Amino acid sequence: MSVTKKSEIKISIELDENKVPEKLHWTAPDGGIVNEETKAVLLSVWDSAHQESLRIDLWTKDMPIDEMKVFFHQTLVSMSDTFNRATQDEKMTATMKDFCDYFAEKLEIKQK
Repeated sequence: MSVTKKSEIKISIELDENKVPEKLHWTAPDGGIVNEETKAVLLSVWDSAHQESLRIDLWTKDMPIDEMKVFFHQTLVSMSDTFNRATQDEKMTATMKDFCDYFAEKLEIKQK
């Protein structure tokens, strides 16, 4: 009999009177993260029954625009890496990376 391990990731949201996020915290014990503050969260899940992506996009009202641009760029880069690991489609991964470079260039983001 195999033992199933469960892991939990928790996101806490403090809202203002208009239900706009003021503070976001996240916890991922297996990753050593405990109640750490963040300014933005993008979460996507796959609904296989309906063949569609569902998502939650949250950011605090004090998230700086310049940080949001960098956050999006880094998210796009990591998505292209994940796409490559999941599909081994080198050609499309290269196309996605080209777009990431274009995105950074147009937003005048210094790449790190």
